Amino acid sequence: MRTQDGQLFFTPPNQADAYKELRDIHGQIHTIAGEYWNWPSVATLTRPTLARILNLNFLYDEMLPVAGSICEFGVHYGSSLATLLNLRAIKEPYNYSRHIFGFDTFSGFAAVDEKDGALVKSGDFHIDDGYENLLDRLLQAQESLSPNNHLKKYSLIKGDASVTSKKWLEENPHSLISMAIFDMDVYKPTKDVLEAIKPRLSKGSIIVFDELNCPHFPGETQALLEVFDMNSIEVKRSPFLPYTSYFRL
Repeated sequence: MRTQDGQLFFTPPNQADAYKELRDIHGQIHTIAGEYWNWPSVATLTRPTLARILNLNFLYDEMLPVAGSICEFGVHYGSSLATLLNLRAIKEPYNYSRHIFGFDTFSGFAAVDEKDGALVKSGDFHIDDGYENLLDRLLQAQESLSPNNHLKKYSLIKGDASVTSKKWLEENPHSLISMAIFDMDVYKPTKDVLEAIKPRLSKGSIIVFDELNCPHFPGETQALLEVFDMNSIEVKRSPFLPYTSYFRL
């Protein structure tokens, strides 16, 4: 485990060389394949990355019959958001009511609590200033390849989700939430958002946690314990990822 530019890595030392090699090959493929870069690039996809994609596909299928929007709290580079946009285009191409909202500070953790343990600190997982603009371009391009591409069906909401989630709820009194994905890692924003969105969840809504039962990020579990009665929900683990869990209301 090590930190670099405020980001946490869990790559075993004996795998570091393989990742470096794949990154180098990925760049070469882009050069060799030219305009046909997209599909050949999949060859450098790693098992953990594919597991994340399979996990999102699994969760999307679980959520599919439920009305409402998808909210991801903590989007980081936007990989999950882009995957969700494409899954929507494949699985329900004409359901333009399935708006996808992504919440992030884009500057790392706004604050940490003693319940978050000793590993994390404020500012961890920060990204280059203005990254949200690049991500918006990426999502626009992805959506332009989908049906009903004249309708914008995603939104990026920058800021501390403890604050922006409440403002979003006030500005969108019509919005129900079919799936809420929590990947903020730390206690306070996770608890604040859970409490705020609870009235917009319906029976059947799915709540997903990326670091539940994880010793490195105990705050996420603490937030869930304080907001929901654990005896009234059935928390299931992801069949693809060790710390990702979810429950259905």
